[in-house]
Amino acid sequence: MAREAVKARELKRQKAVAKYAAKRAELKAKGDYEGLDKLPKNASPIRLHNRCKLTGRPRGYMRKFGISRVTFRELALAGKIPGVTKASW
Repeated sequence: MAREAVKARELKRQKAVAKYAAKRAELKAKGDYEGLDKLPKNASPIRLHNRCKLTGRPRGYMRKFGISRVTFRELALAGKIPGVTKASW
């Protein structure tokens, strides 16, 4: 599992992106790049990284479910994800 500080940092970035989204869009539309430079670095959505909601794992993230592949497999085999079954043919 990821350290709590790493998860907290990612959450802080998500809040900053949401807070400055409208202002960033307005400055981009005007072409005011000096104004964009004055915004915090973490207000840029490019700095976000998808992480598993349960474990914080940064790799193997499945967007549709919001969790990592490892967690997905555990939950799917336990039958805790509706509509997901193990394939057989």
